[in-house]
Amino acid sequence: QVHLVESGGGLVQAGSSLRLSCVASGGTFGTYRMGWYRQAPGKEREFVADVSTSGLNTYYADSVKGRFTISRDNARNTVFLQMNNLKPEDTAIYYCNAQSVSGSPLAWGQGTQVTVSS
Repeated sequence: QVHLVESGGGLVQAGSSLRLSCVASGGTFGTYRMGWYRQAPGKEREFVADVSTSGLNTYYADSVKGRFTISRDNARNTVFLQMNNLKPEDTAIYYCNAQSVSGSPLAWGQGTQVTVSS
């Protein structure tokens, strides 16, 4: 069973950058579609970005397009989320997610807090 651990969150000012990492253990990382989701206080968890097994195909929520970049390193069982030009509305707990290629959810990480001050 795959286990996911996120890191890299923090408190930053608007306009700053952060890079989140999610390391997977167990299972076969290269066969999982990987994604990032976030949940702000009082809101539903929402999709941020995901990446195909090869890393060649990426998808983003409209709210982060042009600012966030998802990537993966299959040799290190790690998926990244580079977040640039952060805005206060990006404040949330960010969760890493693994899915089978058919879209079945396999695991969630424990989350990492990102707080952006204005």
